[in-house]
Amino acid sequence: MVPHLTTALTGPLLELEKHFLDNATAIERWMRSQWQEHMPPFYGSTDLRNSGFKLAPVDLNLFPGGFNNLNDAFLPLCVQAAQSAVERICVGARSILLVPENHTRNQFYLQNVAKLVSILRLTGLEVRLGSLLPEITEPTVVELPNGASLTLEPLVRHGNRLGVKGFDPCAVLLNNDLSAGIPALMNELHDQWVIPPVHAGWHARRKSNHAAAYDRVTRDFCSAIGIDPWRINPAFDTCSGLDFHARTGEQELADKVATMLDGIRAKYKEYGVSDEPFVVVKADAGTYGMGVMTVKDAAELIGLNRKQRNKMSVVKEGLEVHDVIIQEGVHTFETLNGAVAEPVVYMMDHYVVGGFYRVHTQRGRDENLNAPGMHFEPLAFEAPCSLPDSNQEPDAAPNRFYAYGVVARLALLAASVEIEETAPAVAAEA
Repeated sequence: MVPHLTTALTGPLLELEKHFLDNATAIERWMRSQWQEHMPPFYGSTDLRNSGFKLAPVDLNLFPGGFNNLNDAFLPLCVQAAQSAVERICVGARSILLVPENHTRNQFYLQNVAKLVSILRLTGLEVRLGSLLPEITEPTVVELPNGASLTLEPLVRHGNRLGVKGFDPCAVLLNNDLSAGIPALMNELHDQWVIPPVHAGWHARRKSNHAAAYDRVTRDFCSAIGIDPWRINPAFDTCSGLDFHARTGEQELADKVATMLDGIRAKYKEYGVSDEPFVVVKADAGTYGMGVMTVKDAAELIGLNRKQRNKMSVVKEGLEVHDVIIQEGVHTFETLNGAVAEPVVYMMDHYVVGGFYRVHTQRGRDENLNAPGMHFEPLAFEAPCSLPDSNQEPDAAPNRFYAYGVVARLALLAASVEIEETAPAVAAEA
């Protein structure tokens, strides 16, 4: 079951997929050499957009919260990849503390936590859940609609180690993006592995740093296999010092958007693309699809109405937005049952472990699909992501999914580079 590409521009995409297929050996060799130099994140997920002439990531999440949306066929692969990730960090690890988000009322998120716990336990780890919620003062059982249950426990700090009562774990795994900052309990845990490292949280992380790392990664990759980096890389720029309520920086933002739109039009002309270009302006830090707007004409940014200013001015945890990333918009021409869809690829260690389609019946191909009203369609494509079949057509499921896997792994590699490069700066600031 592969979403249909509702476009006449399938040809260029088939050419891109065929190029990946023809160069699979070189691609895997290049990937292997990169992972010898860089430590992969424990896990991550990326949203991809497939426009028929371009296949590119538009968001990379280092604290993925949708493991419950993966098809059950992915479980063995998840366990194997998690085992590899654990061994990379600490071969003799016996226990791990999982620190989730504070979404105790979000049943879908809690089912994600339950799936993560299940995966980790199957690797041979003892797993406990440590909650940052102040109201969790004793072990608290949360029942889930699918019959599973979770026990949340208050965090306990002993010296430079974090755990729960009677439990001193080898490592701490964050499934909390720390948007509100690093809690005092989690500062300077020098005696434990904290994964991802705390500086990967949204209090410090910037999407523009990831975009810059991805830009360098794709230039190297595309040089190795001989393709135009634009085919898999959205252009980006940044704008700082904004105040959406006071309308400070409006003109500078509009000017930068106009420049980017001109650049996109030039590339569209080069590739014979007739679609209308657009850009996405979004908060440089943050998640959950907040602080995001689509722009087709720079004039739209002058004199935003109150609703638009309110939408762009704050993100998760009520944090004010003063810095944005301007990202080239990538249409998604994939549809599932008539609705616009985009693939979301999940990874652990440096392996693709599965994915699903985000589907939105009320959104267009040039709009953000990570919005209320979306739903997910789990598809079992873990094998095709790593096993292309040269005997089939370029758009056959194994080969389309292989293309997804290649681009997703490039985004994960960029995240690895990003974490490495931002660590010293964060340490210096601290």
